[in-house]
Amino acid sequence: MEQLINLDKELFLFLNGLGSEQFDSFWKIITKQIYWSPLFIGVFYLIQKKVGWKGLGIIILFLAALITFTDQITNLFKYSFERLRPCNDLEVNQIARIVEKRSSFSFFSGHASNSFATTTFVVLILRKYYKHTYLLFLFPLIFAFSRIYLGLHFPADILTGYVFGAIFGFGCYKLYLFFGKKYNFITKHD
Repeated sequence: MEQLINLDKELFLFLNGLGSEQFDSFWKIITKQIYWSPLFIGVFYLIQKKVGWKGLGIIILFLAALITFTDQITNLFKYSFERLRPCNDLEVNQIARIVEKRSSFSFFSGHASNSFATTTFVVLILRKYYKHTYLLFLFPLIFAFSRIYLGLHFPADILTGYVFGAIFGFGCYKLYLFFGKKYNFITKHD
């Protein structure tokens, strides 16, 4: 396990070291959800176009439940493992590019798990309507990489967040199908 942690720290230092001051402001913007609002609005528009207002409302309820669940599981892990963020880890913070600091724990990334969970859920719903829906996965990849760039997460935090996010997003999609068929808010062939 110690070998994996050391490898994770080395990979973090490499990826974090790729940054430069001239791009710091850009990545500070990328890491904030509010700046992704145009993408979210666009996705909601595409969903509404295919499933109507009622369908969009139901999907938003599922997304809210998914984000709440994923966020709580992430916090449970963070406070169980208590892994220091790179910005607080004395082994790496003296040589890394620390752009932002947070005092909370690192393992695993809420940005990665929430963004991957919601994207997985949305892609599974939209894939039959739009050919290139999978391109939405660029959002969690870029969004979560910003956490490494800024010095807030190790790569393992991000990858674990992706895995949990994919599992939770897929599970939420299965629940959406189950309840949708049971309560007739989606058709049997969906």
